[in-house]
Amino acid sequence: MIGVIGRKLGMTQLFNEQGQQVPCTVVEAPPNPVTRVTTKEAAGYASVELGYGAQRVARANGKGEKTPKGRRANKAEVGHAKKAGLEAPPEVLRSFRLDDAPGKNPEIPSYTVGDTVTVGIFAAGERVKVTGTSKGRGFQGVVKRHGFGGGPNTHGNTKHRKPGSIGAGTNPSRVIKGKKMPGHYGAAQHTEIGLRVEKVDAERNLIYLRGSVAGPINGIVLVRKQG
Repeated sequence: MIGVIGRKLGMTQLFNEQGQQVPCTVVEAPPNPVTRVTTKEAAGYASVELGYGAQRVARANGKGEKTPKGRRANKAEVGHAKKAGLEAPPEVLRSFRLDDAPGKNPEIPSYTVGDTVTVGIFAAGERVKVTGTSKGRGFQGVVKRHGFGGGPNTHGNTKHRKPGSIGAGTNPSRVIKGKKMPGHYGAAQHTEIGLRVEKVDAERNLIYLRGSVAGPINGIVLVRKQG
């Protein structure tokens, strides 16, 4: 289903009509330009590609002009943005399926290159799914990564936070695939489903979602409609 690309601003609280305090995540989603439209006849499914933000581009070589340091958009990105009528290449590009709504005959919305998608597509009370990248925590042990209890802290035990045995000896004579062990923790894509839209502020391009959303403050998130 169609959605928007936004940035997580943080968490706050709202009070509903019953006076209940509702914790909310605030997502800022400026109007997303449509940079590409894929039809069902061409690719087997209908989708739109949306953009968010703007990249820096290299300045034309001239007297007194210096190219900015750091990451700059390449020629392919500049050309792709120019076809969509954009002055600067978007910082983020994401594709949204249009024909994956539940039901036998879902109504597929139509978009053209150059259109914009805003937070106005959502309404308070709607259910959405939000995809973000969780905070990266580096290399961690099994206690923090998987919630192991660890060993005793007394009676001569020296293996307090170690995983202990990871397999049998003679049979099967190997470590089983998928064994929970120390390793890289976080920095993975996570989708939260069934979040309720508590409020939509179209003037400031803000969406208030009940509960928490994966990722750090200023992290990129995708908010999509959920059937």
